[in-house]
Amino acid sequence: MKSVYRHVLEFKRRYPMTIGWRLKRNSEVVEKHLNPDEKILYAFIAQKNDNSLEIFSSAVVALTNKRILIGRKRVVFGYFLDSITPDMFNDLKVSGGIIWGKVYIDTIKEFVTLSNISKEALPEIETAISEYMMREKKKYGLKEKDKN
Repeated sequence: MKSVYRHVLEFKRRYPMTIGWRLKRNSEVVEKHLNPDEKILYAFIAQKNDNSLEIFSSAVVALTNKRILIGRKRVVFGYFLDSITPDMFNDLKVSGGIIWGKVYIDTIKEFVTLSNISKEALPEIETAISEYMMREKKKYGLKEKDKN
């Protein structure tokens, strides 16, 4: 069993209320685009949209030691992959509802909305992304200092 899929299954086991389909296929998209030196630090599932009623845009979100990857396998053929590097990351917002919550990732180029996530999972996701980005942003700051 591949690393991304294993992380996603563990997340789904802990937070079964999170809506996600085709976990294995979506995990394969992320796995295909991992660089040889990349390691999965954390992975979860969500819908990549802002509409809680639209449940057919499942995605696997993986934090690696280099970037955030969001993979979605299309039903017939093809796939979508979004890659967010720490230098492109601006801000993170979490919104909790009665049953589900949303995570908003603000980047320089776009605003990514991940929805239909179990509200119990939101603190864990926020902590994982925030700690990862703070750690990586410090590394980018050091690299910029070294260049000057």
